[in-house]
Amino acid sequence: MSAPKNSGYTTGICAAGAVKACAMFLKNGVVPENVLIKNLDGELFDLRVVKNNNLLGIIKNSGAETHDITNGIFIGAEIFLTGNQGGIKFLKGEGVGVATLEGLKIPVGEPAINPIPRMIIKNNLREIFNDGEEILIKIIIPDGEKIALNTFNPRLGILGGLSILGTTGHVKPNDERALLESLSLELNVIKNNFDSDKIYITFGNISQKFLMQLFNIQSQKIIQAENYIGHVLDEAARLNFNEAIIAGMPGKLLKVAAGNFVTHNKICDSRFEVLCCHLALIGASRELIKRVYECNTVNQAVKIIDDANFNSVWDNLAQAALKKCEVRVKNLMRFRIYFLNDDGGVLGCAKS
Repeated sequence: MSAPKNSGYTTGICAAGAVKACAMFLKNGVVPENVLIKNLDGELFDLRVVKNNNLLGIIKNSGAETHDITNGIFIGAEIFLTGNQGGIKFLKGEGVGVATLEGLKIPVGEPAINPIPRMIIKNNLREIFNDGEEILIKIIIPDGEKIALNTFNPRLGILGGLSILGTTGHVKPNDERALLESLSLELNVIKNNFDSDKIYITFGNISQKFLMQLFNIQSQKIIQAENYIGHVLDEAARLNFNEAIIAGMPGKLLKVAAGNFVTHNKICDSRFEVLCCHLALIGASRELIKRVYECNTVNQAVKIIDDANFNSVWDNLAQAALKKCEVRVKNLMRFRIYFLNDDGGVLGCAKS
């Protein structure tokens, strides 16, 4: 079965295509126009071969996922026959990162080519060359080191370039699996290399900066959950972290206080409802609650609440968020919750 023509391809499939094109050229002296790559399920991918300077490779097409940062990049390869008996070995190539921390799917010091792409590359390469012949492989991505600065790689301890990834060979539009897998890997790296007892969690760059200041810690100990705080908590509990310190702006943490663990605004927006509920619980007037409920932004609500001297609501909300988090992980972890303002100050907090 061949892949759909409009399907996007992973870096792993493209790297396998580049390696096979090089192998075919080395074998018979002819540059192929196309290569067929078989994934581990037997599905075939028909890839067009291009030449970039002296390299043969594949232009990565992410299909409908046009926001994929690797869409359109060139992935090339070099292969070397040593004349010895041995297996297939991967060397560091330009633009491909190297693992520098424990907890990834590849050992420290190895180029960042994940196990399944390695297997796909090896299987397709052995269609050209016999088993037992030692072959050295370099995957090369000319702009990889620069592009990788805008990926999860630096946080994962993968330095110097991009990763070669993918399990099925397809890039699917809006597929969350790759992001969730990256979050899981990042937690695993933190567990293996830093403080194995506690995990610091934020939602984005601003709250991360404030959390670093609040606890005087380095960014490598912090994970940005983005919209997937539930997944991060599930994975943290699975990895046996004992405590989670969660700090964020009210816009995100209000949703957690309402029991929402995917915080994207397309999925939930309970911010003002939960805020007004807790204001009512501590005796706020109907007028104040109405003014808060009609706010266009949470920042407006923060100022109105401050002017009315009802800031104790933030401690109540932090306690509500804490209880929701405890239930989420079945009380396997302790929590500290911090609602932060725009200056990094603590609006409210709670502790298990």
